[in-house]
Amino acid sequence: MTEPRTDTLAVPGAVLHYDVRRHDSGDHPVLLLIGSPMGAAYFATLAGYFTDRTVVTYDPRGAERSRRTDGAAESTPDEHADDLHRLIATLDAGPVEIFASSGGAVNALALVARHPEQVRTLVAHEPPVSQELPDREPVLAACVDIHETYLRGGTGPAMAKFIALLSHEGPVPDGFADRPAPDPAAFGLPAEDDGSRDDPLLGQNMVSCNHYRHDFTALRAAPTRIVIGVGAESGRVLTGRAAVAVADRLGTRPVTFPGGHGGFLGGEYGGGGEPDAFAVTLREVLTG
Repeated sequence: MTEPRTDTLAVPGAVLHYDVRRHDSGDHPVLLLIGSPMGAAYFATLAGYFTDRTVVTYDPRGAERSRRTDGAAESTPDEHADDLHRLIATLDAGPVEIFASSGGAVNALALVARHPEQVRTLVAHEPPVSQELPDREPVLAACVDIHETYLRGGTGPAMAKFIALLSHEGPVPDGFADRPAPDPAAFGLPAEDDGSRDDPLLGQNMVSCNHYRHDFTALRAAPTRIVIGVGAESGRVLTGRAAVAVADRLGTRPVTFPGGHGGFLGGEYGGGGEPDAFAVTLREVLTG
């Protein structure tokens, strides 16, 4: 595998930056490693375990290097799916394989519902498909509250509420969004507002991602092999419960991956997962 080569792709409303780690062997399909709002840098360690194939990573619209050109304050899974559709077409590599995590898994599922011919295998790791949870109403209300807190007070207070929601074990109770706000300092977050409102998680994707309704009829009919992944440490938190619910809607059983929501991380942005074991499991899944 060569060093990553960076390129850009102009799409409606944004210019995407993507990195290609090329391997000219024809034995494996191109592998996309994607997240949202996480960009390409989050997948640097995981990419290093797949040196036998071409690996592509990218920054979703509004995140890292991929700046929006339309001034829109929100990015939707349908927009992200269309971006991925255009990116895969640009690669001109035939049906690809995708490992997608978090919001990236939501976007990749939306892609498969629309363009299944582009994806041979999708491994959707812990998609926060909150609409499929029995406690969807308090979860969705909490997501709206996090977004509104960000607009009012900035990153620290909103991120503290986000961490509290994502770390809550079991069903989210009614009135969760009305609880006293956590202290940002308890999570090492700044309480001061820097005035920015362009955060890709809290500002652009928080509501649209969690409120998105998937076309499960199209997903079940797709020729794409869809595998839902759930972290071994995530069984009772929102993303783990949502992954199990999605697998149930698809009529499949989720595959357990090492670690938690960021099990693939190898130190990127301070996150410590179990990348060695995670990559072994992912390779086993991709080979069927």
